[in-house]
Amino acid sequence: MDILTKIVLDKRKEVDLKKRVVPVSQLEAYPLFERKTASLAKALRNNGAGIIAEHKRRSPSKSVINHSLNVDRVAIGYEKAGACGMSVLTDGKYFGGSLDDLLLARAAVRLPLLRKEFIIDTYQILEAKAHGADVVLLIASILTRKEIKTFSELAHSLGLEVLLEVHNREELHKSVMPGLDMLGVNNRNLKTFDVSLETSKSLAEMIPNDFVKVSESGISSVEAIRELMPFGYRGFLIGENFMKTDDPGESATEFIKRLTHP
Repeated sequence: MDILTKIVLDKRKEVDLKKRVVPVSQLEAYPLFERKTASLAKALRNNGAGIIAEHKRRSPSKSVINHSLNVDRVAIGYEKAGACGMSVLTDGKYFGGSLDDLLLARAAVRLPLLRKEFIIDTYQILEAKAHGADVVLLIASILTRKEIKTFSELAHSLGLEVLLEVHNREELHKSVMPGLDMLGVNNRNLKTFDVSLETSKSLAEMIPNDFVKVSESGISSVEAIRELMPFGYRGFLIGENFMKTDDPGESATEFIKRLTHP
């Protein structure tokens, strides 16, 4: 069984348990449920750097990345650095994250926040809204076309944007539909964890220009971003490159400076 299949099986059990403890009516009563969301798509279109900086403690491929930093300090650092948005991992078992991380980041900054999660149920979209997210991630490889449509429509009805992630041509063809805001190409194969920027390059021309194009994973240099920009990418999701340092905010500041002032 590959890691993605394992994660999804665990996620289904986790969501079923959560539903019993916190009903939807309780989520809808959270103060943040009424909050007006910020647009990540707009920020990416209007900002030359296009960096979505990530908070990630660990991953199945790299084990521990950084367990010593407070998420609110990281969020403040990213906002000061000039990131367009922040991605917050909320999966506990495999990535060491939680919904509390989303709440703490939301309390600390006004940046658009992406809930990075393995979403397999509408309940998780309501959770995202209740905990201060502006954007939800939908992963094409674990969803049917019908689920992508249902989930993106629900997200939009709550004022949330959708970043749809694909890994290959088949997933892209299956998934492209009007209810998406951003289309992300993950350069990491989630089954083997191999990384290649060629994935973003080869899929670029198949992504309609209505969507903001985002390249994810394996981006560790300013040169990689300059390589991808001519292919129409406006967003670049970077996690490990910043999080593996003692001060991710400072690391992001230096990176964005190099990118915008060559």
